[in-house]
Amino acid sequence: MRSVFTAEEMRRLDRHAIAELGIPGATLMENAGRGAAESIIAALPELGAPRRGARVVVVCGKGGNGGDGFVVARWLKRRGALPSVLLAFPPAEIGGDARLKLEEMRRSGIRPLRLADGAASALARAHVVVDALLGTGSRGSPEGSVARAIELINASGRPVVALDIPSGMSADGGAPAGPAIRAALTLAFAGLKRGLVTAPGDELAGRVSVVPIGVPDGEVARGVTTFLLEASDVAPHVPRRLRAAHKGTYGHLLLVAGSLGKTGAAALAAAAAMRSGSGLVTVATPVSQQPVVASLVVEAMTEPLPETPARTLALKARDVIVELAAPRDAVAIGPGIGLDEETQQLVRSLIQELRKPLAADADALTALAGHLEALRAAPSVRCLTPHPGEMARMLGARVDDVQRDRIETAREFATRYRVYVVLKGARSVIGTPDGRVFVNPSGNPGMASGGTGDVLTGMLGAFLARGMEPGAALQSSVYLHGSAGDIAAERVGEEALIARDVVAAIPEAFKRLRGASG
Repeated sequence: MRSVFTAEEMRRLDRHAIAELGIPGATLMENAGRGAAESIIAALPELGAPRRGARVVVVCGKGGNGGDGFVVARWLKRRGALPSVLLAFPPAEIGGDARLKLEEMRRSGIRPLRLADGAASALARAHVVVDALLGTGSRGSPEGSVARAIELINASGRPVVALDIPSGMSADGGAPAGPAIRAALTLAFAGLKRGLVTAPGDELAGRVSVVPIGVPDGEVARGVTTFLLEASDVAPHVPRRLRAAHKGTYGHLLLVAGSLGKTGAAALAAAAAMRSGSGLVTVATPVSQQPVVASLVVEAMTEPLPETPARTLALKARDVIVELAAPRDAVAIGPGIGLDEETQQLVRSLIQELRKPLAADADALTALAGHLEALRAAPSVRCLTPHPGEMARMLGARVDDVQRDRIETAREFATRYRVYVVLKGARSVIGTPDGRVFVNPSGNPGMASGGTGDVLTGMLGAFLARGMEPGAALQSSVYLHGSAGDIAAERVGEEALIARDVVAAIPEAFKRLRGASG
């Protein structure tokens, strides 16, 4: 699990390292630049450059990021590369630790040029360009010589390595306010920045690697509340099965799903639950739809429920569902249940009253709009899986408001209503009641297809039924769901991917998770 910082959190870490740990700012800069140079040397082959004699142009600003660039150039020269340095500002404007590193670079024999003095030709001859213009402290849209430098770098067509963040990108996320570097590789100092793990910054950053700067790991992680999930975080939640296990060992999920015309949602969720290792799955569905669901998922059991004239769940199904839930280990509700007002009343009642861990998705989330107090009153764990539109409906907000800061939206919702929530989408975001947030790296645009959310509901329900702690269940289901989507995309491509492809790839996702964990 990797820490993810805001710009202010990084500033605090720097101040703490200097003032309390006694690490001079110049030393932090030297460590960052030297580590970045080593990473660049290692990456030269993948960037299409020779290991010896690589022509590397380092484009530097006047602040700390520029100082990092001066150190990079000096160490690249020591490692056999042929660095040249372009300055976006007059040398007289460079001060502080960056000024010290500029003088050290000059003494090593590297003479910087101003950006205006043949920048285009220098970039054209480069194998690789290093972006050392703006770091996490920058705000607003790049202007003047910096904006011009960004445009020249992007126009060069050369692979770019960005130091800390691509210049022009906000460290805290969101769309760039102006021109921004498009990097092939970003070397983040000390830890990841939010903008690197959320859209659109994750695309601007390319591959991201973290470079230590000499601050002890325990100090780096102190007080961090946002993290990027890794396979090694999820794998311990899914240990190898015991030889003496039986179907009761891995839980019994009650899935409340389906209505006229939406039995596919129930079937997808049930199939995903079975593929995710739930020992038993029972699908409770409107009586007229029970034969359809039973024919679609032969491994699951089905229970017919009282229905409305619209063939959705009737309010009088409540007592039956409560009785069915009593011996089961967890409940999942929502896929395909419809928006009939009577059904929505039923959903709110169940979410507020069932004394079982419960996953809510799709139409069940719409039922909560204007009734979020039902979550606070719930007697057991509640896990919600909204997409941005569903989150906006629950909050009475606009989708743009939700998407503007997905991390804080998920964090605030989870803490306010004491629930576990995943805000789905590119880099799904998991919020927990204790205020921690986990960003999921798996998944792809091909999963923007009807039914893939139902697959996630089934997976989450299965993990809850297996007895996983709710945070672990949500992390495991979201990561493995995205991983299965990635495997499906490898098989059929993103354009052709459908929800059944994701279900079919769940077994391979488990295999790869175990392989990644060793």
